[in-house]
Amino acid sequence: MKAANMLVLLTFAVGAAAFAADNTQPGQLSPPPGIAQKTRDVAVKAARDAEAASRKAADHAKAALQKSEATAGKVSRAAAEAVRRAARKAAESATRFEEKAAASADKALDESRESARVAAEEGKKAAAATREALGKAEDASKRALESSREEAEKAADATREALKKADESTRAAARAARDAVVKTTDAVRHKASRTAKQ
Repeated sequence: MKAANMLVLLTFAVGAAAFAADNTQPGQLSPPPGIAQKTRDVAVKAARDAEAASRKAADHAKAALQKSEATAGKVSRAAAEAVRRAARKAAESATRFEEKAAASADKALDESRESARVAAEEGKKAAAATREALGKAEDASKRALESSREEAEKAADATREALKKADESTRAAARAARDAVVKTTDAVRHKASRTAKQ
């Protein structure tokens, strides 16, 4: 009798387990719609934040270059210091962009991950270029006070060349950041459209 009862219980347990397995929803392993939407929102915001930072970095690098060009031929501590301050602002902006681009790449959707990665790489290059230009500007500022006119002019010329590279690099980074925003928003629209059709 005990053996018969155990057999009944065992049969019941196996049947219940099978029933539970059959009742597993096909989409149960997918993230809930709310979480998926939040992930998309975070990716779009991160991409837009990076793009906004890239524009500031490009603007500040251009301003520093223009300041350097405007003071060409003027060897003075005041002129060199003005260029140094502008170069510092450009370097700080480029560093902020580098950070935001890296954050955007971390939060990117699968469909836009490559473009976000490219923007992050361009951000690194822009930050490095502006830091190099800042180093040259700081050297030029010292030489304007301590060195001969010829040495001061050479330092100012080196600063100008470095700022040209920084300007080109930040503009390239801004283009990459714009592309990442476009790819991200397109991916979100595509996912939303696909979800609506289901």
